[in-house]
Amino acid sequence: MVWEEYDPEWLAQLAEQQRPNEGWLPEAIRRCTRCYPKGESYYYFVSNEKANQPGSEWQFDYNITLGDKRHGIIILDILKGNRVGGFEFIDKYY
Repeated sequence: MVWEEYDPEWLAQLAEQQRPNEGWLPEAIRRCTRCYPKGESYYYFVSNEKANQPGSEWQFDYNITLGDKRHGIIILDILKGNRVGGFEFIDKYY
């Protein structure tokens, strides 16, 4: 995996606007300053190697959906401990 620097501010602001009851989310997103882009539709912030296996960084918990005028529907993968594992631009995939 080749990791790149990433500025998550646009996504954090979107979360602030659309998920005001989840005050932890914008700050969790702001900690995501490197990414591994998988194609044009998915960006990993945490390695998914051996996902959900003991010892893996990637321990999936649930999804959060956001909407954006430019990017359409965005699905955030939330990992255990309220970590953002990555996100997917659904409209670019389908």
